[in-house]
Amino acid sequence: MKRRKHKASGETNLGFQIAPMIDVVFVIMLYFMVMAGAVQKENSHNTKLPGTETRDDVAEETPDEIAVRIEEDGQVYLNDDPLDAPGNAPLKELLFNLAQLKSSSDAAKSKVLVTIYAADSAQYQRVIDVLDVLGQVSIENVTFQAGAE
Repeated sequence: MKRRKHKASGETNLGFQIAPMIDVVFVIMLYFMVMAGAVQKENSHNTKLPGTETRDDVAEETPDEIAVRIEEDGQVYLNDDPLDAPGNAPLKELLFNLAQLKSSSDAAKSKVLVTIYAADSAQYQRVIDVLDVLGQVSIENVTFQAGAE
C-alpha cells in the first residue's frame, strides 16, 4: 500500500475562483438598480430680478389677488367681509362685488387672481355656487387652498 502525502492547507492551489466574483458583481449591480429609483429630478426655478422692466410692464403683470373663504355653515367671505346669508343660493352680493372688482382690474389692465379657501367640511354645492359666480364675471385665474386660511 502506498501512503498518500497530505499537503498542508497553505500549499493547496485552488486556482482563480470566478463564482464569488460574479456574486459580488451581481450584489453591486442590484444596489445601483435599487438606488436609481430613489434619484430625484431637480426642477429649475426661473426668477426675474427687479429693475429690468419698466413701471408700466410691472403693473400689467401684477394680479389683483382676492380671497374667497367658504365656512362650514355655508357663509361666504370676500377678503374677510361676510357676504350673502348661508342659505342664499344665488350669491347676489358676491356677484355684485366680484363684477365691480373685475371691471376695475380690467380698467387698470391687470389680471384678477382668486384663491378659494374652503373649510374641510364645507358643502360642495356652496363651492360650486362660488365657482358659478366666478364664471359669470369671467374670472379664469382661480386656485384652491385646502383647509382654513
